[in-house]
Amino acid sequence: MINGRKKLTYKRILKLVLSGVVLLGSVTSYNTNAAQAASATQQFQDISNSYARVAIMNLVNKGIAAGTTDRTFEPKKAVTRAEFATFAVRVLGLKPVKNNLNPYQDTSSNAWYYGNISAMTNLNIMEGKGQGIFQPNANITREEAATLLVRMLKQQVGSTGLLPYTYADAFLISSWAKPYVQAVYQLGLMRGSDGYFRPHDQVTREEAAVMLDAILQNKAWSEQLQTPDQLGIQLGWQYDSTTAEFKQQVQQSEVNTLVPRWFFLNSSMQVTDHTDSTLLTWARSTGREVWPLLGNRSNPTLTHQMLSSATNRANVISQVVAYVKKYDLHGINVDFENVQPADREGLTSFVTSLATSLHAVGAVISVDVSPNLGTDWTAAFDYARLGAVSDYMVLMGYEEHWNGDPIAGSVASLPWVEQGLETMLTDVVRSKVILALPLYTRDWSSRNPATSSWDITLGEQGMRAKAQGSVRQWNASLAQYVIGYSSSGIPRYIWAEDSRSLTAKVRMSTARNIAGLAYWYMGGETSDVWNAISNANRFESYVF
Repeated sequence: MINGRKKLTYKRILKLVLSGVVLLGSVTSYNTNAAQAASATQQFQDISNSYARVAIMNLVNKGIAAGTTDRTFEPKKAVTRAEFATFAVRVLGLKPVKNNLNPYQDTSSNAWYYGNISAMTNLNIMEGKGQGIFQPNANITREEAATLLVRMLKQQVGSTGLLPYTYADAFLISSWAKPYVQAVYQLGLMRGSDGYFRPHDQVTREEAAVMLDAILQNKAWSEQLQTPDQLGIQLGWQYDSTTAEFKQQVQQSEVNTLVPRWFFLNSSMQVTDHTDSTLLTWARSTGREVWPLLGNRSNPTLTHQMLSSATNRANVISQVVAYVKKYDLHGINVDFENVQPADREGLTSFVTSLATSLHAVGAVISVDVSPNLGTDWTAAFDYARLGAVSDYMVLMGYEEHWNGDPIAGSVASLPWVEQGLETMLTDVVRSKVILALPLYTRDWSSRNPATSSWDITLGEQGMRAKAQGSVRQWNASLAQYVIGYSSSGIPRYIWAEDSRSLTAKVRMSTARNIAGLAYWYMGGETSDVWNAISNANRFESYVF
C-alpha cells in the first residue's frame, strides 16, 4: 500500500504526464486490470512505463487500436487526423464508408483510411480544413480532439465564459473550438495541466488511447455503444431488374421488406398477376417480408373507373385478397399516382375496405403518398383518414424537381424532405410513417431543363462527377453536392444524392422515431450508401 506522501506524488506525476487527459473513474479502477497491463507489456515492448498501458491494451483487445509493428506501439508518437478518425469509427461501432463521391481533393479513395474519414464526414463529426481539403496526414491537435470527442458523444455546446478562469492560455484556443473545449472539460475527458490547455499541441497515441478508453469505461456510454442495430422497416422497391438481380441488390443492402411490382389494374378491372414464386421462397428463407405493389401505372382515367364504382372497388379488393391468400403474402403496397382530386372519397373508401379485408387474413397495407404541398397532385389523398385505416403511410420523399420541370434543382433537398415529413406527422402517427428516399437523381440541362434533362442512377452520377473538367461543391443548406460539367458545350448540373446527402436525411428522419425507411429504387444506388445508412441509423440511436 502506498503511503500518503508517495500517493500524492504519484497523482501529481500522473496529472502532468496525462497532459490534460483525465480518466473517467479512479486510478485504482485501472489498477484492477493488472493482468491486461501485463499482457500489453508482453505484446508491446515500449509501453511498460506508459501511464496508458492498460488503456492501450483495452483498445487493442477490442480491435480499436493496433501497434505500429507487432512489438511496438510508439505511445509518444503523434496521432494523425486519419488515425483519429479510424479510432473514432471503431469506438462508435460504425462501418467504414467508401463514398462514391470523395468529399476531399487531398484524400485518395484508395487510402487505407478513406472509408473512416468519409464515415466521420457523413455524420458531421469530423470536418475538413476548408472546402474539399482534409489533411489526413496532419497531426491532430488537442483542440481538434476535444471537438471530435464532444461530437462523438453528441453533446450540446454552449457558453464559453468559464474558459478564461479555467486556462491561462484560453486566448490561444481557436474561436470555433472554445465551446468544445469547455464541454470536454465538463465531461471530464480532457483537462489542462498547471492551468494550461495547450490547444495547438499534438495528441500522442497514448493520450488518444486514454481519451477513447475513458469513453468505453463509462457504463452508460458503453451500454449505448453495445446495443444492436434497430433499423425498423427497410423497404425496397424492385424496378427494371430480374428476380436474380433484385435478390442480389437486397442481399447487399439493409432491406428487410421487399416490394416487387406484381399487381396492376387493367381496363377490364382485373388485377394482373406477375408473381414470381422463387422470390417468395427466397424471401421466406432469409426472414424477409414481401409486400407486392398494387399499382395504377399513373393512369387517372383507369383509376377513376375503379374508384368511382363501389362494385369495381369491391371486385378489385376481392382479387387482391385472393392473391394474398394464394401466395401467403405479408402485405400489399398500394401505389396509386396521378389520382384525380374528384376521386378523394373513392380512394379513401377503397383503402379503408382493402385494409379491413387484408387485416382479416393477417396482412398489412401500406399506402404510397407524395408530400402534401396543397396541389392537385396530392388533392386526392386524405392523409389523416388514410393514415388512420392503413398500417403504414410511405412518404415518397423525392420529386421536389421532377422530370419535365422547367426549373432545374434538387430531387430531394434536406429542407424540402424535412418539411414534407413534418407535414405528414401532423396527420399520421409516427409509428405508421415510412420515409422513402431516392436512389437516383437527375442530370439537368442549363439551357432546356424541361426537355433536355433525365433521371440517372447514383453510379451514373459518380461517373459524371469524376469526368475531366467536372466541378463539385458541397451545399450545406441543401445537404447535397452540386456537380457541374459541360456536354457539347452546354453546362449541365446534378444535385447529387450520395452517402453524405442520404446520411443527412436518414438522421433527420430517424430522430423523429418513424417506422422506417424505403428506397426507390433498388439497383439505382452505389454500394457505399448501405454502410452510410446503417451508420446514420446507429449513430442517431445513441442517447449519451
